[in-house]
Amino acid sequence: MKDYEAQISALLARMTLDQKIGQILQPERQFITPDEVKRYHIGSVLSGGGSVPGDNRPEDWIAMNDAYWAASMEEDADHLAIPLIYGVDAIHGNTNVIGAVVFPHNIGLGAAHDPDLLEKIASVTAKEIAATGVDWTFAPTLAVARNDHWGRTYESYSEHPDIVCLYAPRFVKGLQGQFEEDKVIACAKHFIGDGATLHGIDQGDMCIPEEELRRLHLPPYRAAVEAGVLSVMVSLSSWYGAKCHGHKFLITDLLKKELGFQGLVISDWDGIDYLDADYAKCVVQSLNAGLDMFMVTSRWKEFIALTKEAVLSGTVSMERLDDAVRRILRVKFLANMFSKPRPAQRKLSLDHSCFGSPEHREVAREAVRKSLVLLKNEGDILPLDKGARILVTGKNAHNRGHQCGGFTVAWQGVNDKQPIDGSIYNDVDHEQLRDPADSRADSWGSAIVGGTSVWEGIRAVAPNAVLSDDGSDADPAKHDLAIVVIGEVPYAEMLGDIRVEGLAKGLRIGMGSTSDEKYVSGEAELMKKGPYGTHLYLHQLHPEDLATIQRVRSQGVPVVCVMICGRPLVIEQELDASQAFMVAWFPGSEGAGVADVIFGDYPVQGRLSFSWPRYDDENWNLGDPGYDPMFPYGFGLEYR
Repeated sequence: MKDYEAQISALLARMTLDQKIGQILQPERQFITPDEVKRYHIGSVLSGGGSVPGDNRPEDWIAMNDAYWAASMEEDADHLAIPLIYGVDAIHGNTNVIGAVVFPHNIGLGAAHDPDLLEKIASVTAKEIAATGVDWTFAPTLAVARNDHWGRTYESYSEHPDIVCLYAPRFVKGLQGQFEEDKVIACAKHFIGDGATLHGIDQGDMCIPEEELRRLHLPPYRAAVEAGVLSVMVSLSSWYGAKCHGHKFLITDLLKKELGFQGLVISDWDGIDYLDADYAKCVVQSLNAGLDMFMVTSRWKEFIALTKEAVLSGTVSMERLDDAVRRILRVKFLANMFSKPRPAQRKLSLDHSCFGSPEHREVAREAVRKSLVLLKNEGDILPLDKGARILVTGKNAHNRGHQCGGFTVAWQGVNDKQPIDGSIYNDVDHEQLRDPADSRADSWGSAIVGGTSVWEGIRAVAPNAVLSDDGSDADPAKHDLAIVVIGEVPYAEMLGDIRVEGLAKGLRIGMGSTSDEKYVSGEAELMKKGPYGTHLYLHQLHPEDLATIQRVRSQGVPVVCVMICGRPLVIEQELDASQAFMVAWFPGSEGAGVADVIFGDYPVQGRLSFSWPRYDDENWNLGDPGYDPMFPYGFGLEYR
C-alpha cells in the first residue's frame, strides 16, 4: 500500500485542537446532525442495533451517508475537508438493512471448517455494505468463547483459537481487499478475552493468567493484524477487575507495540463510561491508555469539552492526541476515503442490484449446508425421501426471524410478525412489511425480506410435506415422519447470557448516558427482562419444544429434530425422543440450505467447533483434564 505518512503529517500540522478532537469522535446517528458533523469536525458516525434511516432500504442509507459525508467535506476557513467514515455492525451480512442476505452466525461458520468460504462470505458482505454507502463494519469478532453460558457464544467461531486464527485473515481479506469500491474497513473485536469471563457473563471479569491470555486469546488478533486489519475494537469486559477500555498494557503495550498495530483502536458502545464515576477521569484514562476513536453515542459534546480541558491542562499530552488523529487519518488514507466519490455517486450506490441478489443468497445457502452438524441418525433415517409424507412442525419451522438470530434488523433480532421486544431505535413498522416477491396466500409480514424459512425450503422439494402449528395433528396413517424445528429464539449480548442462580442480576442498565427519555427508558425496560435463562437445559428454557416432540411421538410418528441455536445446550431428553438430531445453529435467511442436506442433495459435513455438554454445570473445552463431553470437539456424523 502507498505510504501516506507525509500527507498525514502535513494535514495534521494544519489542524486546530478542536479539529483534532472532533476526528476522534464517533456519535450515534440519532444524536447528531450533518450540520453538527461539520461544526464539530466529527470523524465518524455509527448506527447502533436497529438505528436505521427512513424505510431502512439501501437508498435510505445512501442518502443518509451522503449527507454526513458532504458535511464533513465542506471546506472553509474554519473547517478542513476530511471524509467521515460511517460504521455499522454488519457481523453476519449487512443485516441492519431490510432485504440483505443474512449469513449463518459465526458458530455455524466455525462448524463448516472452510476458510475459503469465509473469505467469500466476507466479500459478499462487503459488497452489500458498500451498496448502502457505508465504509466500515465492526467485524470480524475474534472471541474464543470458553463458556457456553455466554450470550455472545454464537459470535465466536470456536472454543479453540486454531479455527479463529485460520478464519481471521481470510475474513479481513474478504472485507478489505485492496480497498476497491466494493470493499470496506474491517474491525477485529473485542480486544481482548471477552470469551473468557467468569461464568460466561457478558462484559464481566476475565480472571486468567497472562500466559493463558496470550496462548488462547491473543493469536487471532495477531493473525488479523498481520493480515492488515485497519481497526480494532476494545472489549467491554475487564481483566482482573481492570476495565479493558482503560488498560494501557493491553491497548498500547500489547496491541500497538508488541503486535505492531498501526491502525485505529476504537471503544465499544459508551465503553469509557464505566471506568470511573467521574466522566472527566474516564476521558483522561481511556485516552492515555491508547484509545484513538471514541464511540460516545450521545454525550459527545461533553466529551469534547473534557478532552479539550485535559489537553490544555497537560493531563493528556498533545503527542497522545496527535497519535490518535494520525492513526485515524492513516486509516482514511489507506481505505481510499480521500479519493472515493461521495456515497451517492459510488458505483454500487448507483447500481445496488447486488444487494440481496440471488448470487449472494446462493453463497449463504452454501454456508448453511456446510455448517449443519448431525448428532444422531438412528436407523439411517436421514437423508429423507422427497416423496415421503412429512409433517413439519415446531416454533422455528416457519420463522425466518428466529433462524437469523440477534443483530438482524434490530439489536435483539426479530420474529416474523414484530420486532423482538426491546428495539429502542427502530421506527420501521414491521407489521406493514411484506415480501413483494411473495404473493402466496400464506405470506406473512416480516422484517426478513427475501430468503426462505426451513419450512419453505422443505415445501419446495417435498410435495407431500405439510405444516403443523404444534404437531397435534400427527397421524401415522398420514405421515411417515415429522421434522420438528426447535431451539432458541433471537438474542444479543448480555440478554443472551445464561446466568446460574445468584448471578442472574447485574445487567448493565441504561447503556447510553443521555437525558433522552425514549432512549434511556427503552434500554432500561429491556434490561429488566434479565438474561436468557438460568441453565442450559433446553427442556426448561423452551419446554414447548419437548412437548411438541413428545406429542408427535405419542402418535407413533418418527421424529427428525432440527435445532436452531446459538450455542450447545443440554438436550438429552430431546435427543432421546428423536430418531435423528441435526444442529442448524442460527442459519440466517437461507433456510432452504437445511432442506438441501436433509434430503441428501448435499452431504452433511459440519463438525463441532465447540464441545457439547451433558449437564448444565459442565464447561468442557478441548484439552481440559478429564475431557468428557457428550459430543467432543470435531464430532459430526456423516450419511452412509
